[in-house]
Amino acid sequence: MEAQIALLRVLQEREFERIGSTEPLKVDVRVVAATNRDLERAVAAGTFRQDLFYRLNVFPIRIPPLRERVDDIRLLVEYLIDRYAKKAAKKFRAISKPALELFETYDWPGNVRELQNVIERAVVLCDGDTFSIDETWLKRTSRQASGPEVPFVATVVAQEKELIEAALAKSNGRIAGPSGAAAKLGIPRQTLESKIRSFGIDKHRFRTV
Repeated sequence: MEAQIALLRVLQEREFERIGSTEPLKVDVRVVAATNRDLERAVAAGTFRQDLFYRLNVFPIRIPPLRERVDDIRLLVEYLIDRYAKKAAKKFRAISKPALELFETYDWPGNVRELQNVIERAVVLCDGDTFSIDETWLKRTSRQASGPEVPFVATVVAQEKELIEAALAKSNGRIAGPSGAAAKLGIPRQTLESKIRSFGIDKHRFRTV
């Protein structure tokens, strides 16, 4: 949290202090930030400052994961095979159809880095001029092999929302105070209010008086 405050000062006031110094220095910088975390959920949980989130989120760019860019996979595969084949002094004339189908149906939780890893390994192990991979490397987490599941995060969020609504019902919609919902849940009032906004909960409907 201390680092977040320092970064917010740089973005908001355009100044910082060197370690061991008390003299502020002015800066004029442009910041590009990237994360794989859900910052809106972190704000709701009280682990990420809301004001810093707004300062960083001026021009958001979402980069879709590889599993949502199936049309890009063949191009990436061809590029990476060529790249690692040159390093290994090999030449491939074709890509096996089963290998390409497996690449296009796999979920790629590790995104492009995982794709790189698999192709580099396959290039080293492949004999002949047709590129192929061992199906067991990706088989277990292929989209074709997996059945419908309820995402873990979605389950946790639903349970958290239920707990908040139950606490609001017991406290007649009151948030603060010893008998308020925040005290019942054991979290700060500001955190609870942030979560209520995040989940779109109407706290007024719990008031009985």
